[in-house]
Amino acid sequence: MLSKALLRVGASAARHPWRVIAAWLIAVTLAVLAAIAFGGRTADSMTAPGLDSQRAAELIEQAGTGQEGMTAQVVVTPLDEGATFVDDGGARTALTRLQTEVERLPHVLSTSDPAGALDAGGGAAVRDGLVSADGRIAVVRVQYPDQSRLSADDLDALVALGDRLRAELPLRIEMGGDLFYAFSDPDGGVSELIGLLAAAAILFLAFGSLVAAALPIGMAVFGLTVGVATMTVLAGVTDVPTFAPVLGSMVGLGVGIDYALFVLARHREYLARGDEPHEAAGRAVATAGRPVVFAGGTVVVSILGLAVANVPFMTVGGIAVSIVVLIMVVASVTLLPAFLGAAGPRLGRVGRIGRALRGRRRGGAPDAVPAAGWRRWIAHVNRHPVPYAVGAAGLLLAAALPVLGLRVGLPDDGSMPQSRTERRAYDLVAEGFGPGTNGPLVIAVDPNGDPGVLDRLAGSVAADPGIASVAPTRIDRATGIATLVVFPTTSPQDKATADTIARLRTDVLPTAIGHGPARAHVGGAAASLSDVGQRTSERLPLLVATVLAMSFLLLMLVFRSVVVPLKAVLLNVLSIGAAYGVMVAVFQWGWGGALIGLEATVPIVSFIPMFLFAILFGLSMDYEVFLLSRVREEYLRTGDNGRAIVEGVSRTARIITSAALIMVAVFLSFAVAEDPSTKMFGLGLATAIFIDATVVRMVLVPATMTLLGRANWWLPKWLDRLLPRGPVGGDDTDAESVGEAPRPRLVDR
Repeated sequence: MLSKALLRVGASAARHPWRVIAAWLIAVTLAVLAAIAFGGRTADSMTAPGLDSQRAAELIEQAGTGQEGMTAQVVVTPLDEGATFVDDGGARTALTRLQTEVERLPHVLSTSDPAGALDAGGGAAVRDGLVSADGRIAVVRVQYPDQSRLSADDLDALVALGDRLRAELPLRIEMGGDLFYAFSDPDGGVSELIGLLAAAAILFLAFGSLVAAALPIGMAVFGLTVGVATMTVLAGVTDVPTFAPVLGSMVGLGVGIDYALFVLARHREYLARGDEPHEAAGRAVATAGRPVVFAGGTVVVSILGLAVANVPFMTVGGIAVSIVVLIMVVASVTLLPAFLGAAGPRLGRVGRIGRALRGRRRGGAPDAVPAAGWRRWIAHVNRHPVPYAVGAAGLLLAAALPVLGLRVGLPDDGSMPQSRTERRAYDLVAEGFGPGTNGPLVIAVDPNGDPGVLDRLAGSVAADPGIASVAPTRIDRATGIATLVVFPTTSPQDKATADTIARLRTDVLPTAIGHGPARAHVGGAAASLSDVGQRTSERLPLLVATVLAMSFLLLMLVFRSVVVPLKAVLLNVLSIGAAYGVMVAVFQWGWGGALIGLEATVPIVSFIPMFLFAILFGLSMDYEVFLLSRVREEYLRTGDNGRAIVEGVSRTARIITSAALIMVAVFLSFAVAEDPSTKMFGLGLATAIFIDATVVRMVLVPATMTLLGRANWWLPKWLDRLLPRGPVGGDDTDAESVGEAPRPRLVDR
């Protein structure tokens, strides 16, 4: 049985702590060395099979016109506000030098030449989008090869050149483009440190002991190091999206500290009973470790459900985050009991500072006051279940209402803070050439024997009201495949741009091609991200249904009930919906955006709702399992539903709220990052966990369970016979395996 296996593992690790700690140190060392030797960098590949933008990319690659690689752009304007590149010889000379030096950088295939175009005639430079109509702003477009042949060194070289030339030329120089998007370091580092410090403070307040506070942090750092190193090795094999390390750090720190907290709390209970440290550690892992294993498995299953979207970068990102969660589960049942064994009986004592902070006298019963306070609150809710259930549910539904206005898209560089050169370059381009120039579309055309199709396409596309201009057509002589670069009138994140892309595909291109043999597809970064957003929106209901069904079945196996899993699923959906509503209010409507450094309203990143649902449903199931496991233990022991609710919830309330505070602190530390996507992940996760651990667990769960009474544990007799006996949930065999008194088996028919 799982309980017996966990008991053996936990007790053995506690008896031989230094062996286990040494084994983990070796694992950390090997993981880091493997990451250095075989690891790769994260890279975003926003494509998916079957999408129109993917077909365009395949045609462009087949043609070899040079537009299949990565790009960057250097945007410049004279420092002298009265000068222009048209009439100021010094400014034009500086522009020529800049373009020449950029062209000499490693791996640069070609650059545009705005100064040369001006020498040939100002009209051509303006028509080709190289110099603004007023002559004040010029763009040097830099063409690189495919991302697989590039690295962060190429971005570093471009940035270093810009830093040097700013000091030497009379120009304001800003930069942006694909190269920055692919190779800029993801947010993290400082956010992780802030999250760890906040978690340490909360743990100290919860346990009143520096040693007790340090152990979960230490375990999480070990596990996160192995997890991120493993993710780096995975990046050497396949494209791991850039958000995966940030998201993995968020979720890994949160669940790792949470899992350690639950095991540590149970360990201290056994120490207070007089158990030896190794026995207490073994029993803690056997009891609290069972929900940890189940909860971690639920998180992994939920995240792996992202595969239903059929978007490769989401699937790989889900696998990468799942690896971190699995490592944290393993650390919770092996490394943590080793730490507990090494700490010995000191974990059962509260230091002087802890006693002062928590208002306890020497020799007072541990946790007596907090447990009594929570017991009074839960008993109060149970005496008035209807108003609390209706009020809490109404509050969550009201918070979820903004979801009706949810708009998915991709925040562009215009949503970055002004401190970033990408944002300043974006603003200059929008000022000089129009907002759509920041997100050009690339139409790939295979004439397939229709010689007049290119002229018809160019004319029809240029006449569309959503298109500002069309660059000259480029044709590959070997294949005959042509590419048209078109510039929308609106910015990449504007809904009107997505409407323009849809109109080109459904109306403009089919009309221009007619019934001929030619084919045309709309590609480019804006089109790819629009397609991925549409794909994820279409597949989100399937993911929701899959995760809900799997979670219901798992909870039914654990708690041998039909009503408890159904209630858990519905309440989790409510809390996640409320979190979505808060995200829409903050990011789309701008409510309180300044508090997290958001400088402009942005759409919700297309793939974030799906990712958040998978992660949040798994994380909220953590608290459901931890709380209901304790409630079921009391119910199996007494058979009294009301008493089981009061005792079970009050005994876990302080730990659940402490764990939730830790998660909220960790996630909020990422909500102040510069990247809007990281902000969304951080705020969405923090909001959902806060709502789940307060409104749901401490109000809705006890209120609804009181209203349902013994029906909570109802299981049809025929279904009871079909379901296998699970090791989690308080069976009498589990009690015997950890040395506790057997409990009566109580299954409602």
